[in-house]
This record gives sequence, structure tokens and C-alpha cells, in this order.
Amino acid sequence: MALQYKKIVVKIGSNVITQADGLPDETRIMHLVSQLSTLKQKGIEIILVSSGAVAAGRSLIKISEKQDAVATRQLLAAIGQVKLINTYADYFGQHQIKCAQVLVTKEDFRDRVHYLNMKNCMNILLQNNVIPVVNENDVVSVTELMFTDNDELAGLIASMLNADALFILSNVNGIYDGDPKLPGSKVIEQVKGTLTDLSSFISTGKSQFGRGGMITKSTIAQKVAKLGINVHITNGKTDHILTDLLAHKVVHTHFLADKIKSGKKKWIAHAENAATGAVQLNNGAKAVLTSGKATSLLPVGIIAIKADFLKGDIIKILDEEEKLIGLGIAKYGSDKARERIGQKNEKPLVHYDYFYAAI
Repeated sequence: MALQYKKIVVKIGSNVITQADGLPDETRIMHLVSQLSTLKQKGIEIILVSSGAVAAGRSLIKISEKQDAVATRQLLAAIGQVKLINTYADYFGQHQIKCAQVLVTKEDFRDRVHYLNMKNCMNILLQNNVIPVVNENDVVSVTELMFTDNDELAGLIASMLNADALFILSNVNGIYDGDPKLPGSKVIEQVKGTLTDLSSFISTGKSQFGRGGMITKSTIAQKVAKLGINVHITNGKTDHILTDLLAHKVVHTHFLADKIKSGKKKWIAHAENAATGAVQLNNGAKAVLTSGKATSLLPVGIIAIKADFLKGDIIKILDEEEKLIGLGIAKYGSDKARERIGQKNEKPLVHYDYFYAAI
């Protein structure tokens, strides 16, 4: 049965659109744009998250091996992003479709106002039949400010825009139950339910031109599926991959969507880096909060305030071993929370509507 999606985020990895010599594979880009245009003409809303700026830059300029690695990346990304977006604009233009460049950094997702501005920008593009082409702004994003890779960025965009599905195009057919190079290894076709550690199955090697490996992809995929979005990991170098995937004709890994979460919870889910404070709970409170029932975090279950916070801040919620249970928005500051530790009949510190369970 064909997949019925109205809005999809498609992430194209650098390995998909980069040749073995490190230069852009324009034939592959043209083929993918042709498929995306077909889907758009069928009424599906498309958001494209594309790597490849550095590869495009490499095709335009030769630089000394002595250059600092970060400076080299900034240089290649700065000039390459222009070529990449022009390539997409030209190919989409052949199908009478407009696209727009959206460059983002991790900081844009940490602040709720920035986040909503970005969401509004994407929505106005979609409403006007423009395909947003999103990439990390590698010119200003360096080291700790960077996303793990564009898989993480694509997961954030899919959550932000309430997409029905996220397609992660890689250079392998999906996640395998062993080393993909060995005979007998098969693609895991479905992953569903609670978070599973797939690392024992997955080769830890990074892609040749990208920053993220399959462990990153599977972690992001499970997190996004938990928020109610289907995730498909498949081989972007296969001809007709997008149209065949929607027609259910291709073997790949499908992370099945869980129950849909609210927009606020989707933001909180990805906001671990923005958390300022932290509270520690006893095991009883942990069991209640992670039971799947609609329960709020009450002071009676708190055993310690691990880091201060103000009303409205995102806080980490930790168990007795200091492992992350979830994230939430504090209804009052750490000073009041300290006064109420272990007390019954007090107002919740985090209301259920603003709590995201990370386990």
C-alpha cells in the first residue's frame, strides 16, 4: 500500500550528492530534484535539508593544505553555499518550482522566539509554494555550536513543522543487522516502540564526506518517531528512490511513528542544550513520570536541585543516578522549588503539557 504523506522533510546527505573525488554530483542532484518536483506536483509539501556546500566550494577554489581546518571549512562553505543553492534553483526552475535558501545555526533552536520566527518563515514559504532548502550555516557554526550533523537539523525541522515523515537519504539501503559489507547482513525494515540501542548492529564509521554515522541517524530517527513522525532511512544513490519509497517498492528502514506530541513538547524534546537548571527525583517519582500517563512533576518527588533556574526556563529532570529522565519548562524558580522539596500538596514544578520524557 502506498504511503500517504502530505508534508515531508527530505534530508540529502553529503555522500549522496558528492562524487568519490569530493566534487558535487550534479547528475544525482538533478535526478533527486526531478523526483521532488514530481512529489510537489502531486500536492505533497516538501522541505529539503541538504548538505553539500563544502563539496560545492571544493569545486570552485583550490586552497593550501596548510590552512586551519575550521577556516578551510568556513571558506569552502561560504562560497559553496552560493553554488549549491543556485544549482537547486536552476534544477527546480526547470520544473517551474521556486526554492528558497534557509541557513540556520543551533542557537536558532534554543530560544523560543527565534524558533517561532524560523517556523513562521518556513510556513510562509510553504504557503506560497516555495520549497525551503535548509542547511546549517557552516560559515558561523564552528565546534560546539554545530549540530551533530544535518540529520539532527532535519529532525528538528520535521518536529518544528509537524511533518508526517522525515526521509533521510544516505549511501546505504538502511540500518543493517550486521556489517553491510558482509554477506548475510540484512536491512532492519521496521523499528517501533521504545528506544532501542541499535549500536551493536551498526558500523561506527562516519560517512566519507559527512559528519554523522549510522548511530547518529538511528538515535535521531528514534527520537523523531517518538514525537509522532515516521522516519525512513534509505539509499539516495538509488534511481527513483523517493517515488519508489512512497509507492512501497523499496527495502529500507522505517521507524514507525508513535503518538503525535504537541508543538510545545516537540520543541522541548530537542532543547536539552538550552536547559539551564536541573532537578533530581526519587525512583517513585521517576516511575510515575515515565509511566506514559498524564502526570505532572510534583515537589514531593524531588530530592535535590542540581542547578539553579528561573520561572519559564527549560530544566533537565534527572533520576537518582543522575541520568536524564526528561525535560520540562519550570512553572517557578529554583528558590521556591528548594523550599518545597519533598512536600505534598504543592503546585507542580513542571506541568504535564510542558514535560517531555526522554526515556
